Amino acid sequence: MGQYRSSTSVEIMQNRPSLRLHIPEPTARPGDAPAFDRSLIPEPGETRRPETTAVEGEMRDLPYGLVRVLDDAGEASGPWDPKLPAETLLAGLRAMLLTRAFDERLFRAHRQGKTSFYMKSTGEEAIGAAQSLFLDRDDMCFPTYRVLSWLMARNYPLIDLCNQIFSNAKDPLKGRQLPILYSARDYGFYSLSGNVGSRFGHAVGWAMASAFKGGQSIALAYIGEGTTAEGDFHEALTFASVYRAPVILCVTNNQWAISSFSGIAGANETTFAAKALAYGLPGLRVDGNDFLAVWAATEWAAERARMNLGATLIELYTYRASGHSTSDDPTKYRPADEAEAWPLGDPVERLKTHMIGLGLWDEDRHAALQAELDAEVRAAVKEAEAVGTLGKSKPSVKEMFEGVFKDPDWRVVEQRRELGI
Repeated sequence: MGQYRSSTSVEIMQNRPSLRLHIPEPTARPGDAPAFDRSLIPEPGETRRPETTAVEGEMRDLPYGLVRVLDDAGEASGPWDPKLPAETLLAGLRAMLLTRAFDERLFRAHRQGKTSFYMKSTGEEAIGAAQSLFLDRDDMCFPTYRVLSWLMARNYPLIDLCNQIFSNAKDPLKGRQLPILYSARDYGFYSLSGNVGSRFGHAVGWAMASAFKGGQSIALAYIGEGTTAEGDFHEALTFASVYRAPVILCVTNNQWAISSFSGIAGANETTFAAKALAYGLPGLRVDGNDFLAVWAATEWAAERARMNLGATLIELYTYRASGHSTSDDPTKYRPADEAEAWPLGDPVERLKTHMIGLGLWDEDRHAALQAELDAEVRAAVKEAEAVGTLGKSKPSVKEMFEGVFKDPDWRVVEQRRELGI
């Protein structure tokens, strides 16, 4: 047998550099100055708005732009400006403020031992509020745990939220869900799941069923940017593309998947919106802290879905200002003041500033609305506390046998008899 490698080949190999595994690192860690140098942020109006009927091949630049409407002074401009009426702007602001008031009080309730778990939406309120107000009542949202503003925009009863969080005897989900994993299908809010990636697959399947039956309802789903690294994401996009499912697929890029920064999921290589290109789907990258931009992008994607032009992938570019949950301390993995340095600001303040600039709002009315909403939340929490907080009251044990099997078999019947219920 001949020599496997020549001496020349061996010499070349000896001169090669050693391989090194690349481990992405965030631009700043605790103790460092916050840095968003890698952020791609075009000016408002710079990203073009194609016709709703445009073919995907004509808009492959969009995933690298950023749909923005509001500038730093709160003024709206550009082709994506939806020119919303005053009542819609006020409804959006109210839903966002109510979400923030609710988050603050229920977070404190957790610290007082009244519930086992809570997750805040701080910094992301514009997303759920805008999309909830725009979409039809018969459309279905497959949510993550940071779109509470969807329910606030649809006036879901605060007392039901509180009872579910406290897991008490009046919990509308009968103790079957972790606190804050709500289910409110009458409000277009499908059951939450801790397995976040499942939201895309379920939404695509629901949308395919709606199209198969010749219906008119579309679906919308959320995942975080970290979930794009999981198989669920890619499987859902394949089905959405192949079957032209009438669905809007939203990646909430809030920079942090628990304690892993977005670069672990590929943010340093390309935008998350650009992942749509491999599937022949339109991809939009949107300022998630701009209520008007979120509304406009959702409107564009929904029109495509209703015209049987298929799915759209939207990257909602935002920032998780609070910890991942009550179990998380973000100061362990990012600068303590990083949220304040986020270049796209606070969604509540930006919408408030816009409304003041239009002459529709002022600081006094804003303060009065905050006080009103704080009182609403306080009253709901007090009412739920009277029913019971964590461990003080709970749904009946018999509820574990209800709503599971249509026709319980003999084992379930026997177990229930043994318990005397």
